[in-house]
Amino acid sequence: MSEPVFDLTIIWAAIIAFGVIMYVLMDGFDLGLGVLFPFAPSEEARDVMMNSVAPVWDGNETWLILGGAGLLAAFPLVYAVFLPALYIGVFLMLAGLIFRGIAFEFRFKAKRSRYLWNWSFAIGSTVAAFAQGAVVGAYIQGFRVENMAYVGGAFDWLTPFTLLTGFGLVAGYALLGATWLIMKSEGSIQQWAFKITPLLLIVVLLVFSLVSVWTPFVDPFVKERWFNGISAIWLLPLFAVLCAGWILRSVKQRRDGSPFVATMGMFLFTYLGLLASKFPYVVPPNYTLWDAASAHSSQLFLLLGLLFVIPIVLVYTAWTYWVFRGKVKAGVGYH
Repeated sequence: MSEPVFDLTIIWAAIIAFGVIMYVLMDGFDLGLGVLFPFAPSEEARDVMMNSVAPVWDGNETWLILGGAGLLAAFPLVYAVFLPALYIGVFLMLAGLIFRGIAFEFRFKAKRSRYLWNWSFAIGSTVAAFAQGAVVGAYIQGFRVENMAYVGGAFDWLTPFTLLTGFGLVAGYALLGATWLIMKSEGSIQQWAFKITPLLLIVVLLVFSLVSVWTPFVDPFVKERWFNGISAIWLLPLFAVLCAGWILRSVKQRRDGSPFVATMGMFLFTYLGLLASKFPYVVPPNYTLWDAASAHSSQLFLLLGLLFVIPIVLVYTAWTYWVFRGKVKAGVGYH
């Protein structure tokens, strides 16, 4: 029997990796705005922050659903291990997203209780962002697995390392939100966003450095990959640092769009560095993509449907951002 022409496991891995980074970039900035919500200079600024994401935030989370459904279909072992290992982390993430969504809707209608929904939106966004970062940290440090089943405890995912990665993603999303606000606002609100962006960048770079130093001690495989000779993998953190310099320069020159684009670049290169560090292990430290993959026929059947869906999601996303590409003015709402 002849071998398949294409390795569907690699194709599915690329699709899911694409879905994850699209979610991080698209939903990250509105989670970041939620993190920044309590620190906004005025209620008018909070209105602008909300209105800047109102037309797009529902569509942003489509990528989370797409990535999660694709992961279940193509790599069932991941679900079999990750869910028992990360029940609490995943629950916190989903609860935060739900809480944030409810607050988003009710804040527009509330009058006297608006301050409660402000805090609800901020807390939900922060909890969701922290949980996502902690889950990433748990993936880096690996899982206790025997016979393709998780055998660890309910809180094994919660370690000092995952607390650091959780805090790091909260700061990273806040940076993404601040640069988004630079692009979408004007006047005193934009100046506030310009002011806080360098401070957030310093925090993100500090956490990025700590995680980078700590990771080789958490996972020997990553240590071997990064330090076993000179490799092109070192270009990825270099590009991330260059993007950080681009952010500072753009803020200094008071550019509108460049800080956001540069922040997205920094996220992208950091994400590629993570993938390059762990490939091909999808359930570290023992199971590769091919160990976790579903049957070839199942992958092919589901791929045909997904290849039809992805272009629609891309077109819808691009159209929404194009229609609402202008500045958001105080007092003008899209909700």
